[in-house]
Amino acid sequence: MKRVVFAFVALAAMTAIAAAADLARRAPGPFYAPQPAIVQIYNWTGFYIGINGGGGFGSSNWDSTGSRNVSGGLIGGTAGYNYQFGQVVAGIEGDIDWSGINGSTTNLCPPGCKTSNTWLATVRGRLGYAADRFMPYITGGAAFGNIKASVPGFAQTSSDNSGWTIGAGLEAAFAPNWTAKVEYLYVDLGTFNCGLNCGGGLVTDNVSFHANLLRAGVNYKF
Repeated sequence: MKRVVFAFVALAAMTAIAAAADLARRAPGPFYAPQPAIVQIYNWTGFYIGINGGGGFGSSNWDSTGSRNVSGGLIGGTAGYNYQFGQVVAGIEGDIDWSGINGSTTNLCPPGCKTSNTWLATVRGRLGYAADRFMPYITGGAAFGNIKASVPGFAQTSSDNSGWTIGAGLEAAFAPNWTAKVEYLYVDLGTFNCGLNCGGGLVTDNVSFHANLLRAGVNYKF
């Protein structure tokens, strides 16, 4: 009888130990698949303002003295609007710059016949391809600026001319509301006739001006 009781007690003890062991092993929790990180795609739509600056080089031709190289710096302000649909960005941009582009020649003009550009503005359409925060673009439109013809010691004259411009650039967003760009523009302001005022009777000329502009800028988008 004692053996039966002892066997029963031993069996009960082993059962309790096994149950406790099962309780100690916590059941695994539910499995959740990792969620992909959400990346915000940059949107180029909106108004913006900014500053730009750089340099220009080109040439100016006078009928009587031929061509001369012109070069100098420029700096000014920019404003525009972009609208993005899909990966295409269409917009309009305007800018106006102070310009120090000038050049002179002594060819058939011993005192030095000089062409200067004192201000330059453009109004252009832009068409770009948005690769998230990078946007290469082409641009073109109207150009406006001052052409001044002068000879030291003689009279000088100037004309506010209109012409055309075409170019391309790359713009990149480096903060939620800030972008930076580099661009190239070819500008042709046409020709004006300065008459005897080019040199106080020394010459009578048609004067042309065209330049290649390399500029960088920073814009704030609203």
